[in-house]
Formats: sequence, structure tokens, C-alpha cells
Amino acid sequence: MNEDMLLEYEDIEKSFFGVRVLSKVSFALRKGHILGLVGENGAGKSTLVNILGGVISSDAGHIRFQGREYTAASPADAFRQGIGFIHQELNLFTNLDVAENIFIAGFPVRRIACIPWIDARAMRARAEELLGSVGLAIPCDTLVERLSQGERQLVEIAKALRLSARLIILDEPTTSLTARESERLFALMKELQGRGISMIFISHNLGDVFRLCDDIVVLRDGLVVDAGPVERFSENRVISLMVGRSLDHYYPPRATVPDEEVLLEVSGLSHPGIVEDISLTLRRGEVLGVSGLMGAGRSELARILFGLDPYTRGEISVKGLRMPSGPSRAAIRSGMAFLTENRREEGLLMEASVADNIALVCLPSFTRTPSGLVDSASLKREVSGAASKLRIRSSSLDRQKVRTLSGGNQQKVVLAKWLLSGPSVFILDEPTRGIDVGAKHEIYKIINDLAGRGAGVLLISSEIEELMGMCDRILVMSAGEITACVERPEYDRERILRFALGRKPV
Repeated sequence: MNEDMLLEYEDIEKSFFGVRVLSKVSFALRKGHILGLVGENGAGKSTLVNILGGVISSDAGHIRFQGREYTAASPADAFRQGIGFIHQELNLFTNLDVAENIFIAGFPVRRIACIPWIDARAMRARAEELLGSVGLAIPCDTLVERLSQGERQLVEIAKALRLSARLIILDEPTTSLTARESERLFALMKELQGRGISMIFISHNLGDVFRLCDDIVVLRDGLVVDAGPVERFSENRVISLMVGRSLDHYYPPRATVPDEEVLLEVSGLSHPGIVEDISLTLRRGEVLGVSGLMGAGRSELARILFGLDPYTRGEISVKGLRMPSGPSRAAIRSGMAFLTENRREEGLLMEASVADNIALVCLPSFTRTPSGLVDSASLKREVSGAASKLRIRSSSLDRQKVRTLSGGNQQKVVLAKWLLSGPSVFILDEPTRGIDVGAKHEIYKIINDLAGRGAGVLLISSEIEELMGMCDRILVMSAGEITACVERPEYDRERILRFALGRKPV
């Protein structure tokens, strides 16, 4: 046994319903190191850390932790053994305060007349100490629902430190963070590393992986295809290892250009405190980007356009017809589609099958009788065709629950759902958030295909490079207003960022 190693995976195997998802996975993590675990969605990353966290068990192989054979019967068991998890979907009770969340796995107790009572004073004193250690200056009796996503992330880390975690797993920790919150998290990770704490960092942002990690393990289809010190790798090499091929054009070129027909026209759209005097046009075959910092009003604008939120002034027209203010049914009937940034809570029925999710929007058009009976055979053909066209990887469209798909395939299910309704305007809010580089490339090709077939695409993204790589024009928002419209020949990252900060063009 190597005494420098904190964690060792040896020949780990796992199958679900006869499908092999991990095959003889072996790698090690040194004490005080940060290891970047990378791979496409579905490569096996979550399965690996879920075995470590006691969520599932392996079929074969061994894990050693701190020099001893390791098994965890439950997440609480893993936590007691010194392994903390910071999940992409944070495991906090928003109706409880910070101290209660930190001690949720076991409250300090004192006895009065042999009766156990929660020692609130000791709990709050220790919670304040832990919050200080992660640089979070808030009262420990603050309700979690009042915290920003970045602050909640720090509470999760404080929770892990309470039981002196020697290893912390961070699974896509920056997905919902602002740039400032991400920088704060990265600084804390380096500080924790300085205290001798090891980390496994799972991220689709390879720039962050190269910046933070000492070592990299690349998974593809349940296999370790390469592992070693970060100096041995380049981003292009990691991408090639992840997807099994090189991506010659990260942002695939589009052969078509927009024409003059206006599909979506917005004039003077306003709602107090949300958006102010928004005017824009989206043409046939155009990909129009919307950039801006957190809180700029991008997602709020998308929800208003689709009829999910109200507006007090202005007009929205689709193909020259004014769209009434009201429920999103009117938007769907007018030919609009909306891919929400929160696919898990708003875009999908997670416990329903892949096929049922794809059929959601178009279901009324397959009713053939006054009684509302569905033409199941025709519907099944269309659903299967849409899934095939978007290359959705599913063992069974009818039986597999959509929650079991990778993030990239879930996003393609949402797109397939809308494609079957035949819309002319697509509003895509953060369509590549939380998916790997290979799945991103496929989404980009789908967007280009939509534009090539004459649809108009309104693409909202926090990644300026993504907008510059995909869009014909970029609208920049700040504080609910459009501060600039940048044409492709004028694309410049710093210039767009200045407009996002509220500086209008001169």
C-alpha cells in the first residue's frame, strides 16, 4: 500500500439491468491533492462517486480509504467515515436555518434530568466557527431559503467539515454560481487543500479543471481511458479522450444565413422591476444571442415572451400576428417553443418515460376522435422518429424513466418534445448548462439545423464564447434593459462584458 494515497479504487465494476456502466475502474487520489474526474454525461462519474458515498454498492472490486478497506452502507455512513459530498443539486433544507442544516445528521445533545435536549448554544457556537472557516459571514440562524446559491454551496462545505472530512467530492459545483461566487469557491478549495484535505472535482468546465486540479482521470463508457498529472494533458487531448474523437470545429459552422422575414417582433416590452422597454426582432434562419450577467433579466424576458410571466406594456408578435398576453398555450399555438434553464424541475416529468416526455406538447394533435382517444401508433412513430433524429440514447423509450438519462440526453428529450409541435421560434435558455463537451457539440449542431430549416432561435447563455461561436447577432442586457446589439464582425469578449456592466455604446 502506498502511504501517500488517501483513496484507491481497484477494479470497480457495476451494471444496471444487465447494462455495464463501470468496467474494472482503477485509479488513486493522493493526500492533499485535487483530482479532476472528467467524462461525458453517462461515462460513469456519478456511479463511481455514488458507490463511494454509500448510495449504491459495486458489483465487484475494492475501495481503500485512509489505508483501510472501505465500504459505506449509506450516505450517513460515508459522512461519518470522513467523506463529504457537495452535489450539483444541493442537499439542504431551505425551511431550516444554517446551523440546523449543518448539524442535520446529528445534533449536539445535553441531558437535563436524564432527558436528552438539543444543545442549541453549543450547536450555534460550533456553526459560527465552521462558517468562519469557509469565509461565510452570516448569522447561523439565517434561513437557508434566504441565501444565494453560492452561500448555500459554502454551507454544504461547512457541513462536510463538521465531521472533519478528509475527502470532499464536488459534483458540478459551479453550475448555478455567478463568476464571483465561483472565484470564492475556488479560493476556498485551495485553502482546504492547504489544510491537507483532498478533493475530487467533477466539472464539464475544462478550464476550471486545469486551473484547480493536480491530477486528471478521464472516463469514457465506464472505462478509465487515461489518468495522470494535469501537466500531461491539454484541453484538446482531454476532449478527444472523452468523446473518442477530435472535435475539429467546437462550434460547428452553419451553411445558411438569415433572411429578411421577421418571425418574432417585440416592441416596448416592460414590467416594473423586471424588464424595461425591450424591443427586438428575430428573423427566419437566425440565431440571436442574449448575453448579460446574473440578474440582468435574460430568463425573466424569456418567461414573459412565452407567456409564463406577465408584462404591463408592449407588444409581442409572431409571424406578424400579435400574441395575446396570457397563458403559454397561446405562445405554443402561435408557434413558439421554450427550453427552460431548469430542465429537471420545469422541463421534464422526471418519473415519466422518455416517450411520454417527448409526447407532452404534441399530444392534442394526435387525438383522432371527439372523445379524445389518442392515435397511439402514429404518436409512437413520431416520438421514435424524433428520438432517432436527435440521437437520444435510451434502452427503451417506453420503459426507461427520463431521470435515468444523462444530462445531455435529458436536454435532447426537451428539444424533441418541442420539435414535434413544429414551432417556428425557439427560445433556448442556457441549453448547454451542466452537460459535457460532446453533448454540447451535438446541441450546437441541433441549433444550426433548426436555423437551417428556417426557424428562429433566441439563444440565452452565460458563456460569451458560446454566443460568439453560435450567433448571428448578440443582444446584451443589463438591469432589465438592452444595452447593445453587437453584430458578428464586432464580436469582442471585453466589449460585450462592458455592455453587460451597463455601459451603453457611444
